[in-house]
Amino acid sequence: MKKFTFDAFIKANAQVLDEIRHAAWTLHENVGQTYDTNLPYGHHLSMVADAAIKYGYEVVNNEADIIPVVFAAYFHDSIEDARLTYNDVVSIAGRFMTNEQCITAAEIVYALTNDKGRTRKERAGEHYYAGIRETPYAPFVKLCDRLANMTYCFNGTNDANNHMHKVYASEWSHFIQAITVCNQDSRYSLPASMVSEVQSLFA
Repeated sequence: MKKFTFDAFIKANAQVLDEIRHAAWTLHENVGQTYDTNLPYGHHLSMVADAAIKYGYEVVNNEADIIPVVFAAYFHDSIEDARLTYNDVVSIAGRFMTNEQCITAAEIVYALTNDKGRTRKERAGEHYYAGIRETPYAPFVKLCDRLANMTYCFNGTNDANNHMHKVYASEWSHFIQAITVCNQDSRYSLPASMVSEVQSLFA
């Protein structure tokens, strides 16, 4: 999609996107979730959505998919961390979009929900990444999530940030391979400029 077309759609739908943002922030506030111990979790959600809005024109060809993708960016942790079910996500999405769009959004959120596991590796194993690769836009939103987390922790100074800096650096090669889909459907693509932005953080 042309960038100006994508940006014009975002501008025209600013009110509904703001309502989605507010709903996501409120959801995570209500379960007491924070980011880096002292920030509202919505800080992270907005970073993910901002990345989706910045690069979305490179993966979205149909305007009907823009709101579902941005919704998924805001709600990507809602099943994993805020105790929602898949059907809850569909129901909330129904306040903002059509039934078909709701399914698109909910499938992305479901794909990005970690598996059950005792360790980070178990929670994000091959089954998890296979689900991402099989779901339209899920690789893109997952990369938005990783970009947001890496940008934050790479610029942080506390022990947790320093620890996650090392974790993300060690995982990067496997991570990018695990979410890469080799086909011509842009819905599964990863914008090269976005990948470059992530890689620039290592410098």
